This record gives sequence, C-alpha cells and structure tokens, in this order.
Amino acid sequence: MGRKSIRENKSIYQITREELGLTREKAGELIPGFSPERIEKIENERVQIRPEDVKLMAEYYKAPGLCNYYCSMECPIGKGRTPRVESRELVQIAVETLNGLNRLNRFKDRLLEIAEDGTISPDEYDDFAQIKNTLEKLQVSVSTMQLWLEEKMAEGEIEEEAFQ
Repeated sequence: MGRKSIRENKSIYQITREELGLTREKAGELIPGFSPERIEKIENERVQIRPEDVKLMAEYYKAPGLCNYYCSMECPIGKGRTPRVESRELVQIAVETLNGLNRLNRFKDRLLEIAEDGTISPDEYDDFAQIKNTLEKLQVSVSTMQLWLEEKMAEGEIEEEAFQ
C-alpha cells in the first residue's frame, strides 16, 4: 500500500493521479510500460517527461487536459505558442466563441484593407493588433471546446466515433 504524499508543490501529474485515488503502484499497473518508480520520477520532475508519457497518462487517467498542459507549459516547441486552456461548461465556451466570431466579423473589412497591399503600415498597426488579439481569443475558445469534447469522450458521455 502506498503512502499519502505530503509534498506541497505537487506536479499536475501527481495531482491528477491522486484525484483519481490511485497510488503510484496502482497507476503503474494501469498504464502500460510504467512502473511506480517512473511515475515518482515524473511527478517529482527528476526525469524529463516525454510527450508519449503524457499521452498515456492522459488516456489512462481520462484527463485530456494533461496534453494541453504539457503542450502549453512544458513542450519546448509548444510553450508560448499553445494557449493554456482550462475546462469550462459548454454554454460558457459557446458564448465566448460566438462573441469572438462577432468581433471578428466587425473587423473583416478592415483586415481586407490592411492585407490588400501585402504590408502593414504604421497607421494600420493598432487595428491589426486588435484583429490579432481577437483571433487569439478565438483560438483559446476553440481549444477550450476541443478540451471539453475530449473530456466528454473520456468520460464516456459522447461517443468518440461520432467525431472522427
């Protein structure tokens, strides 16, 4: 029987495992190719977690948010490029997405004007920055909706085959 961790600064991987009520031993039995020792090293950041490890943990813990966390916070390529998203309710995601689309719709003519000559002149910087910010918010909304869908599929509430 494993001991309960008293560590204060736990990694997201440890928090997720503990929220499922799994000891490292049980998690090692659950995830193919993992041992309790490997899990402990990952959780305590004594080894660099690999993308394939994150995918397996996300799948077997039924926690697709681990993939987004890794890509946005730890991956050398994705860090700073992939937006960090948190789980939200579908209604909130839909409202944010539709608001973003409405804002973007208001900017479409201005974007065409800016792009027409293939350059962005200094007098267009502010408008282009607003368009870019709107697109980034929309990207977060889309990523959040993707996470919501993945969570529902992992929980068995939505059939995965319907979205492939």
